[in-house]
Amino acid sequence: MESVTAEKKLFRFLDQLNIQTRTLRHAPVFTVDEAKAVRIAFVDQMNGGHGKTLFVRDKKKRYALVMVAENRRVDLKSLAGKLSLGRIFFASPDRLKETLGVVPGAVTPFALVNAQNPIDTAPGFLSPLTVAIDTALTAQKTIWFHPLHNEATTAIRPTDLLKFIKACGYTPLEVDLE
Repeated sequence: MESVTAEKKLFRFLDQLNIQTRTLRHAPVFTVDEAKAVRIAFVDQMNGGHGKTLFVRDKKKRYALVMVAENRRVDLKSLAGKLSLGRIFFASPDRLKETLGVVPGAVTPFALVNAQNPIDTAPGFLSPLTVAIDTALTAQKTIWFHPLHNEATTAIRPTDLLKFIKACGYTPLEVDLE
């Protein structure tokens, strides 16, 4: 029930921004491989780039939400340098839920709707969230991410995703993660 309410909030916000999306429902997926298997049923409907989203932090508790093309292997040391962070690792599920309102398996750039106005951060949140997107995704005509839960996938144009991120109060950093 919580995911349905959250999804409705997200889609209302996207509508207010005049951003069109398309969502396809499917069985829950928790990994890229599971998502690929589900897409077989939607082979002609899910064209475009498919992303995975990482929520990471460094020792200074600086956080980043990073959208990456699903087939890219991410070198965390290299990523940290591109984001001007120290050594990074994955943030805890508790911090993920507290900061973005989602759980592991449902990490998505759309979760920024739950973390709007970065100046008003949660207690203990020591710095603004860095938001980065892989240029391999922004080069696509359409990109696909979960809409705050892992039982659906939503298509959005990259320019509209960047518009959404900015409307949530963040300046997206476009990085080449190859």
